[in-house]
Amino acid sequence: MNKTNFMITKTQLINTLDNLPENISIDQIIDHLIFIEKIQKGMDDSKNGRINSKDEAKKKLNKWLK
Repeated sequence: MNKTNFMITKTQLINTLDNLPENISIDQIIDHLIFIEKIQKGMDDSKNGRINSKDEAKKKLNKWLK
């Protein structure tokens, strides 16, 4: 599986930091940035047709759980 690295622009980073609470830990900031990256990847996957139907997702999950 190819891993695509998603980049965040400095402007996006500044806007993200501006919208976070004044008192926040570094770990919380990192978690938030990872969350944003995952959203960007999901939107890119959807835009480029890299999606699974509900049945495909269930099969993959069941296979993984075994």
